[in-house]
Amino acid sequence: MDLGNNPQIGPNKLVSWLSGHLMDWRDSRDDNYIETWKEYEALWRGEWRAEDRLRESERSRIVSPILQEAIENHASEIEEGVFGNGDALFSIDDDFMDKDAKDIDYMQSYMKQSFKQTGLRKAVGDIILLASIYGTGIGEVVVRKEKDLIPATQVMKEVDSVAIGTKSKDKVTVTLNPISPQNFLIDPNATTVQDAMGCAIEEFVSAHHVAKNMEEGVYLKADLGGTSVMENDLDESWIDEDYDQDKVKIVRYYGLVPEKLLDNPESGEIHEGTGDILEEYGNLVEAIVVIGNDNVLLKAEANPYMLKDRPIVAYQDDTVPKRFWGRGIAEKGYNMQRAIDAQLRAHLDSLALTTAPMMGMDATRLPRGAKFEVRPGKTILTNGDPREVLQPFQFGQTDASNLETAKAFQTMLLQATNTMNTQDDVKQATGGELSVALATVLKKNKRTLVNFQDNFLVPFITKVAHRFMQFAPEEFPVADYKFVANSSLGNLAKEVEQLQFLNLLKTLGPNSPIVPILLEGIIENSSIENRAMLIETLQKGKEAQEKQQAQTTQMQMGQVQAEIALNNSEAQENMAQAQKYQVDAQLAPQEIQAKLMTALATNLPSEADEQAAEFKRRKETAELMLKQAEMEIKKQDMIDNKEIVKLQMQQKQRA
Repeated sequence: MDLGNNPQIGPNKLVSWLSGHLMDWRDSRDDNYIETWKEYEALWRGEWRAEDRLRESERSRIVSPILQEAIENHASEIEEGVFGNGDALFSIDDDFMDKDAKDIDYMQSYMKQSFKQTGLRKAVGDIILLASIYGTGIGEVVVRKEKDLIPATQVMKEVDSVAIGTKSKDKVTVTLNPISPQNFLIDPNATTVQDAMGCAIEEFVSAHHVAKNMEEGVYLKADLGGTSVMENDLDESWIDEDYDQDKVKIVRYYGLVPEKLLDNPESGEIHEGTGDILEEYGNLVEAIVVIGNDNVLLKAEANPYMLKDRPIVAYQDDTVPKRFWGRGIAEKGYNMQRAIDAQLRAHLDSLALTTAPMMGMDATRLPRGAKFEVRPGKTILTNGDPREVLQPFQFGQTDASNLETAKAFQTMLLQATNTMNTQDDVKQATGGELSVALATVLKKNKRTLVNFQDNFLVPFITKVAHRFMQFAPEEFPVADYKFVANSSLGNLAKEVEQLQFLNLLKTLGPNSPIVPILLEGIIENSSIENRAMLIETLQKGKEAQEKQQAQTTQMQMGQVQAEIALNNSEAQENMAQAQKYQVDAQLAPQEIQAKLMTALATNLPSEADEQAAEFKRRKETAELMLKQAEMEIKKQDMIDNKEIVKLQMQQKQRA
C-alpha cells in the first residue's frame, strides 16, 4: 500500500483501531507486572525506595548487593554458555541431502563478519541481562539500508598525482535491538510471539531520526504536534531521563490488522463491539504499523518479509508454562533480598542508637538561648553538674547475631537462584578441569540455555539469513533455504567435547592410528571458517600416510616370508636332531643291559663257592652300575626334552 506523502488529517481508523487494542494490552501488563518489574530493577541497581520500608521507624537505606551479584553471575554464566571462549555464537550445518557445503560455509562466514561489525555480542549480552532481571529476553531484528564509505584513490593524469578520497557503496545490515519488557506490549492471550494477534514496541526516539526517516521515505511526512511527550507514561528506564526535549514517542506494531483498514486507513469501516467475531476479526493480514506520539500514522504496510514472519524474538529465562512472561533471577531471590535488607537495616538502626544515643536534658539548667547539639568537640554550658543536666538513653548492646542471620539469608538466596559463582572456576580452570567447569555451567543452566537456543537464537539466525537473501542478494548470493542453525547449547557441548578430545590426544603417541580420526573430529565440530579445507588437507595427508604404510607393510611382508622359510628349514633340522635324541635315549637301556650280561659272564672262578661269591659280588656291582646308568639316562632325557621344547618355542616365535 502506498499512502503517499500527505500528512494525516482528521481521525485515522487504523490508528484508532490499533490504539484501542494496545491500550488494553498495556493495562493488562501494568496491572500484573509493571510495579514488580520496577522493584526488581531498583534492587538490581541498588536503589532505595521509600515504599520498600518495612516499618515507619526504619531509617537505614542500605540495599544489599547480594541479589545484584546473583543476577550478574547468572547473566555471565549464560553468556559464557552462549559464546564460550570466543565469539562462536552459532554455527550452520547444511541439510544432509546437499553434498556441497560451500554455500553454507560462505553464509556462516558472511553473517559472523556482519555481526562483528554491528556489535551483536553486546546486544545479546544486554538481552541476557534483561532476561535475568525481568524473566524475559526480547530482541527486535532490524534491517537497515546504509551508505558504506570506503577509502579509495584515483590517479590524476593531468597533474601526475593520486587523489585520496572515499567511495560510497550501498550496504544492507541486519542488527539486533534489545527491548526492555517495560516497553513491550503483546496480546495477553498469547504464549509466544507467533501465536499472538500482534506485539508492539514503545520507545522515545530523537526527533532528528524521525525526520531522517521522513526524508528517506521510510515514514510518511506528517505533523507530530499534539500529544506532548511529557504527558506519556512510557517507562524510560533504559534511556536517558535527564533530557526530555526533541523526543518523539514511537510505537512499532507487528501483527494482524484488518485488511480493510490497511488498504484504506482513513475510511475503512470496522464494526467493533458488535459481538460478531468474523466482522471484527475476520480477514486479518500481517502488517507493520508505526504510530508517532500516540495519534499520528507514520507507516502502514503489509509485512514485507518473504516468509511473513514477525521481526521479534523472545525467550523465558526460566519457563512459566502457558505464559509469555517468564521468571528471572530477581523474582526467585526477591523474598530473601527483602529479608536480608530488613535484617541489615535493623542492625544499622540499632548500631546508630547505641553509638549515637538519644539525649535527655534538664532545660531549666541550660543557659538562656542555648541551642542544644551533640557533636564531637562541642562545649555545652550548663548551670550545675553536666551529669545531672544531660543524660543519654540506654538502649543496650547491638546483637551481632543479626549479621549471622543476614549471611544465612544470603546463602538461601544463592541457593534459590542457583547462582553460586562458577565463573571463577571456569576462568581459573585449565585442561581437564576446564571441561569439567564448562560442563557444570552447561548442566546448571540447561533449561535457560535450551530456551535461549530454541526460542531466541535459532529463530534469530534463521531470520537474519532470510533477510540477507531477500534484501542483499548481490552481497549474499545464497539461496539454500535448507540449513540447520546451531547455537549456544550445542556449541558449549561441542566445546566440552573438544576439550575432552584434546586431553585424550595428550595421552596418545604421535604414531597412534587414532590421532588422525580425533583430529578430523575436532576440526569437524569446531566453528572455524575454513574447516572444510582443513579436513580436505587432513584427508590428503591421511591418504599419503596410508599409501606409505602400505608400501612399508609390503616390504615387511617380504622380509617376514623369507624369515619364515629360514625358520622352517631350521625347524626341520631341529626336528631331525630331536628325533635322533629320542632314538639314542631308547637304545641306551638295551646297550647297558647287554654290557651287564657280558660283565656277569666274564672271568668266572672255577670253584663252586668262589663262583657263587664272585657272582654275588659282581651282581651287586652290576646292579649299582645299572642304577647309575639309569640315572644318567634320566638326566640326559631331561636335557634332551629341554632342548626339544626350546626348539619348538623358537619355531613358534619365528612363525
